[in-house]
Amino acid sequence: MKDWFLLPSIVSAGGVMVALAEGQMELQSSDDAARKTNSSDIVAGYIHSAEPWSSLVDEVNNDEWKAYTVFGREKEGRPGLVAYPAAIAKGNSVFLLVGSYELTYEPAKKHWALANWEAHVVVGEAKRSARKRSELINWSKPIPLSKQISLATHESDLKDVFGSGDSGVLMEDGTLVFSLMATKRNEEIVSMILYSSNNGSKWMLSAGTAPAKCIHPRITEWEKGKILMVAQCGNGQNVYESRDMGKNWTEAVGTLPGVWFKSRPGASWDKSLRVGDLITATIEGKKLMLYTRQGHPFWGTEAKALYLWVTDNSRTFHLGPLPTDYAVNETLENALLYSDGALHLSRESIVGTRRGISLARLTEELKTIKSTLSTWAQLDALFSKSSTPTAGLVGFLSNTSSGGNTWIDEYHCVNATVTKAAKVKNGFKFTAPGSRAMWSMSRWGPNRQYGFVNHKFTLVATVTIHQVPKGSTPLLGAGLGDGVGKKIIGLSYSMNKRWEKVFNGTKTASGSTWEPGSEYQVALMLDGDKGSVYVDGRIVGNPKTIPTLETQGLEIPQFYIGGDEGGNGNDVTVTNVFLYNRPLSVGELKMVKKSDDEKGDGDGKKGKGED
Repeated sequence: MKDWFLLPSIVSAGGVMVALAEGQMELQSSDDAARKTNSSDIVAGYIHSAEPWSSLVDEVNNDEWKAYTVFGREKEGRPGLVAYPAAIAKGNSVFLLVGSYELTYEPAKKHWALANWEAHVVVGEAKRSARKRSELINWSKPIPLSKQISLATHESDLKDVFGSGDSGVLMEDGTLVFSLMATKRNEEIVSMILYSSNNGSKWMLSAGTAPAKCIHPRITEWEKGKILMVAQCGNGQNVYESRDMGKNWTEAVGTLPGVWFKSRPGASWDKSLRVGDLITATIEGKKLMLYTRQGHPFWGTEAKALYLWVTDNSRTFHLGPLPTDYAVNETLENALLYSDGALHLSRESIVGTRRGISLARLTEELKTIKSTLSTWAQLDALFSKSSTPTAGLVGFLSNTSSGGNTWIDEYHCVNATVTKAAKVKNGFKFTAPGSRAMWSMSRWGPNRQYGFVNHKFTLVATVTIHQVPKGSTPLLGAGLGDGVGKKIIGLSYSMNKRWEKVFNGTKTASGSTWEPGSEYQVALMLDGDKGSVYVDGRIVGNPKTIPTLETQGLEIPQFYIGGDEGGNGNDVTVTNVFLYNRPLSVGELKMVKKSDDEKGDGDGKKGKGED
């Protein structure tokens, strides 16, 4: 009987879903209290793909569903410890990677010592026709890897390797890949991969490692032959890529924009908020990456709840908190599986004083994902008819609102918050001091959505200024820091009816003018250290070289629309706000302008909207 379960992994092979976990048991000597220790092994539970989910739930509730021991290191009465199981499915086969130790009691020191570390691969074959649940997977004898994965190629640097607990990856060419961590001789920990290109007959360590001090890797394949690795690096989280099976790793700038995170200078971040699991899945014909992470501490009562994030590496949205049947104190490790048209989550949680594993089918979440993908396709098709660029289009604010203070992103990714504004067709009218919309992008913390705005973006909006203001009035811009603060790039309009561009906090009047009641298309563009402002496809003044945000140690947390915290007041209407994750050409900007009459009511259809 196990006392608790942890470190879940989940795969599907040959019509059988396999839920794996580390099972631990407390051992207590009756004559020596000091000999108390824990022993662990790997257990697995099996689910037939044709089995109704409701019948499985009934079995679990009636204590009829059992887990079976797959691997352990107990030897001659001595306990063993296993660590960080990970699994890959290929066809009818399951490949389980697990590290383990033998435990030896040292009477003189009165403690248990770890000895004889070894990594093993255990191969299971699915037997879908088996009559008994216990026979659905037939496991082979464990294969030790110490001789196969010699550290010879790293002799000057590495002294041992161990698993990361990450889900393994089956690449498009059939290669099996696991992530590992390794200890260097200077005691630094690095991340790397273990792979087999011949169905597990031989395993190889990657020739290279990710940068030092990058740990807890999570890997997946994105594009054929390209491995992505999300890793916790110092006071943040980075994404790396390798196109040569781990020989070289480079920063994957622009990939998984919601994952990148760096804590404030001098501050540390909550490491429990790192990515829990990362997988790829093709849903409704769309290739996606799905990953889990816990909520941000500022999210109040849902701070430690688990959320599911979905991205096509351009648009990103999240769902949650993910449901649980128990009063969970905290979610620890977790694993995702998308197979046979169903999405599953296995999670390790603390319930009361005990740790356990739960398995859930995320039916409602999958429906939401499919609905969101359908919306993306409808909007993209609508814009394509009017030749509006859709490559890199990640957000669109138009006619849909909550009826309150929320301007809803038509792509269902990131909404804007509206203050003191009146709803009009395809947008809002801003008329009072402090009247504005704030479109949050990249606030400090691990739950930011679009970190790309710190490097490249195009923000396009249609505006009408109704009255000449009493002073310079902000219209559109990107602020630095937590509040609106200093403007890295922006556009204002003045009482002498001139456009004013803002770069790195400095406002400069241009020779271009505006007229009350006229409609204009305005755009802000950032391309690394180059900022540009456009009105009706024409640049306002000259492009400006501005310090990169890395140089300033700051981020763009949000865009302000229609105004900011100033007290001059405004009288302007802003409609149809587009956000791209790349700079647009002047020709593309003009095509965005041409699409204004094609907007609908937020459902991909034309409509009158509100006036």
